[in-house]
Amino acid sequence: MRTPLIAGNWKMNKTHLDAIHFVGQLGHELGDHDHGKVEVALCPPFTALRSVQTNIEDRHQSFKLAAQNMHWESDGAFTGEVSPSMLSSLHVDYVILGHSERREHFGETNETVNYKVKAAFANDLTPIMCCGETDQEHEAGQTESKVERQVTEGLAGVKPDHARTLVVAYEPIWAIGTGKTATPDDAQKVCGLIRSVLAKLFDQAVADEIRIQ
Repeated sequence: MRTPLIAGNWKMNKTHLDAIHFVGQLGHELGDHDHGKVEVALCPPFTALRSVQTNIEDRHQSFKLAAQNMHWESDGAFTGEVSPSMLSSLHVDYVILGHSERREHFGETNETVNYKVKAAFANDLTPIMCCGETDQEHEAGQTESKVERQVTEGLAGVKPDHARTLVVAYEPIWAIGTGKTATPDDAQKVCGLIRSVLAKLFDQAVADEIRIQ
């Protein structure tokens, strides 16, 4: 049975001091809830990862720790980047890859997302791979072709045993900040498409284990 994942992406918000206060407060608010039926991941900016990790471990909280991005190389002359091994050393569980904002503002492609997905698995990190279509693509009826291409190219060469642990996050970009609303039926239709693509890439048994959210 697939365990639902609730991942809170903080984006470029909160200093490390803000993060310490927030995690303590959140732990207090959710302390009595049963986390056995759902995973809750906190996705702070890089500068707060260590603070959040320390708080989670010192307070024996059940939160998972997630990073918002990473480079695919293990080290090198990549100014401003963070490597998979750096995240692993902080006991990071998940890493968001291919977020729509990264694709739009920083030129990420399906190819670079694929590099990152493979590097994440190689460093015991679970990728949360994002996909989704823009308003223009949605209106042009290109949802299926766009999402299928993102999933197929983003997971090219990934081993089935790795894919089982993957999380695919569908972002209906056309409904974010536009005043338009993606209905449950809209989301369910695309999630069904994604699972069918995963079945073609791997097999139905593997596809059925992958979390699509």
